[in-house]
Amino acid sequence: MMDYEIFKEVVKEGFLSYMPKGYQDMEVRVTPVDKVNRKLDGLSLLAENEKTMVSPTLYINDMYEKYSKTGDLQATLREAAEAMDEAFREAEVPPLDISTAKDNIIFQLVNTMQNEDLLKNLPHRDFQDLSIIYRWVVGVEQQGISSVVINNHVAESLGMGEEELFKAAAENTRRILPPVVQSMNEVMRDMFVADGMPKELADLMIGEQEPEMTMWVISNERKIEGAASMLYEDKLHSLAEKVGTDLYILPSSVHEVIAVSVEMGEPEELARMVAEINMDQVDLSERLSNQVYHYDKDLRKITLATDTPNKRLDGVVAEQGLVYEAKQSR
Repeated sequence: MMDYEIFKEVVKEGFLSYMPKGYQDMEVRVTPVDKVNRKLDGLSLLAENEKTMVSPTLYINDMYEKYSKTGDLQATLREAAEAMDEAFREAEVPPLDISTAKDNIIFQLVNTMQNEDLLKNLPHRDFQDLSIIYRWVVGVEQQGISSVVINNHVAESLGMGEEELFKAAAENTRRILPPVVQSMNEVMRDMFVADGMPKELADLMIGEQEPEMTMWVISNERKIEGAASMLYEDKLHSLAEKVGTDLYILPSSVHEVIAVSVEMGEPEELARMVAEINMDQVDLSERLSNQVYHYDKDLRKITLATDTPNKRLDGVVAEQGLVYEAKQSR
């Protein structure tokens, strides 16, 4: 079985032969694409006379994963070509209305160390070991939202600096993706009911716990990029008042964080648990951090409770001795 670099060259050279006749005069282009937590190789097709046309992008990394499992190169390329053809036929790129952009800019939290290259091209600000970046929501649908990352070029086109993006996102995220705080019991009850269980039976199965002994899920109504809801300090303060103690915040994924009373365990032990779950159960694209955060309900601020930045989210050992400064969110 060929290694990845050879596979990439084979795909580049042979991909067009699997495409329908109408694509044969197009150029295959492979370019590195910075995604959250990952750098991928994107494959796109460009017409000779339309170098600026928008092409669907397939990721050779995903193709190689399939090839590694099956060992069938032809089937892998055939399915990828079919996916590209379908994407071209279904692609409808809506015009982006700059006049509405300021009302549709939202937050996203990403890990700073894991996304150093990505962040070079994006307006962003530090938040502990994380970075706040911005997305432009271009569509809200029943099954999710469509959005694009705001890079330096897009920000310039919008005429917005980072401070303006932050202020817009602080207002819009709360409206477009309203933050939600639920006990783990409530989350489980909702899952049972969604699966068809009668609400009365779900209530019987899921008992109640004292607030200080409960795990609290912080996300948003759509459970999409919900970790950014921890940026709304008023939600943390209300929860801490209800629990009666300061909070430890565990970044379970980019979609949610878990808050517990500081009496529930030592931060180092909680951080080890977070790191283990990240590596074993969370897809790399959805990992947020291996750290644990501390929310002080009297000072009303978040700081790092742990300082163990010896590994990146992909498990690669990073530079030793790096210390994150605990900064208050701006």
